Amino acid sequence: MSRHPLRQELPRAQFLAERVFSTLERFLHIEALSGIALIITAAAAMIWANSPAGDSYQAFWHAPLSIGFGDQVLSRPLHFWINDALMTVFFLVVGIEIRREIHQGALADIRMATLPLVAALGGVAVPALIYCALNDAAAQRQGWAIPTATDIAFAVGVLALLGRGLPSGIRVFLLTFAIIDDIAAVFIIAAFYSGGLDYSGLVIAAMGVLMVLGFQRIGIGSAWGYVLPGAILWLGLLKTGAHPTLAGVVLGLMTPVLPASGRGQPLDIATRAMDALCRRPTRPQLTPIRKLRWAQRELLPPVIRVQTALHPWVAFLVMPLFALANAGVKLDGGGLALAGTQDILLGIVLGLVLGKPLGIIGASWLAVRLGWCRLPADLDWAGVSLAALLGGIGFTMSIFVATLAFDDGSLLAAAKLGILLASLTAALLGLSFGYLLARRRTADERGLKQGR
Repeated sequence: MSRHPLRQELPRAQFLAERVFSTLERFLHIEALSGIALIITAAAAMIWANSPAGDSYQAFWHAPLSIGFGDQVLSRPLHFWINDALMTVFFLVVGIEIRREIHQGALADIRMATLPLVAALGGVAVPALIYCALNDAAAQRQGWAIPTATDIAFAVGVLALLGRGLPSGIRVFLLTFAIIDDIAAVFIIAAFYSGGLDYSGLVIAAMGVLMVLGFQRIGIGSAWGYVLPGAILWLGLLKTGAHPTLAGVVLGLMTPVLPASGRGQPLDIATRAMDALCRRPTRPQLTPIRKLRWAQRELLPPVIRVQTALHPWVAFLVMPLFALANAGVKLDGGGLALAGTQDILLGIVLGLVLGKPLGIIGASWLAVRLGWCRLPADLDWAGVSLAALLGGIGFTMSIFVATLAFDDGSLLAAAKLGILLASLTAALLGLSFGYLLARRRTADERGLKQGR
């Protein structure tokens, strides 16, 4: 008797195709690969910008792209559509992650959230203070928030490269304080990097929010149904002067955390639909098929369903495209000779590589010392230090804040170079320390086994 009868019944080409697509799907959800994709596209941007065809780099990303209907046309550079439109999808995933953590994650319990919350606040405050200490001029101080952010995908991807020999508490701690970092970054962008508000745009944004609430009320579960109200919300925020990518955060926070319950339990509905199809298998029955599709969709809560669907697109399209469009910095050295550029670069590098770990470790130690919280059972101070080192990987969010902070091309180029150097240094430090930590842990486990 064959152990795999279904596989033998499939044509070989179909069987191979299914295996390829199944492998590809698993491949796209490996966290380490998203960090590798960012490194590759950032390197490609640097090579392109410093190649003989370097002038085409800026020309390409600043080429105008128009979208409109009839007389209503919105014409912006390609760079705008990536940074201000496509990155809305990235912020949508950020909003969904925040929503999930608040509902049932580490942010749902204040006792569990205290340690990463305090760590994140320290990791925001200390880098900002280091940056401001090195940059006195008003134009340079606009970049104070650049070294405060942590790139979740890049940091978790680097941690994943170390394998499974480390305690799971390190990953949970890193993820949680990085998410709180993102919350802080959202507030900073809204408060400090949005222009003077045009309140007429709030009416348009409110229409988008009301449409989302209305669609949820009448039971529209398909994510595609929310593209139109999301676009209206985005246009409203763009008109107000607030950064339009914040529309993604708003939509993410509004995503339901529980499956729809109006029609009953999805498994029960799927069972009844299958029974109906089995009773008359030779006759097409659209109603049971529609019910099966609904049940399949509603088996997972919308926050998990949308995040899972968007993850490959964000990890392997949105973020790499953002890196390709923003990481191209000329290394001719001419720009760093201008006043203030070296201070900006140094402030960002020291803020991320030194300030982030100091702020995270120091604030965590102080909170434990004062009795506000305690370390989880699967997290020691070495694990906190590893997460803190990886917290210095700013990359995506830091570059995003830099594009908002500086209009001057030389200052922006210095900031981007500082972010790239700091993120690479933090990643290498984290990998080195994590490797030593994993080896020590393996040696300790072997010692315990031999002792028995």
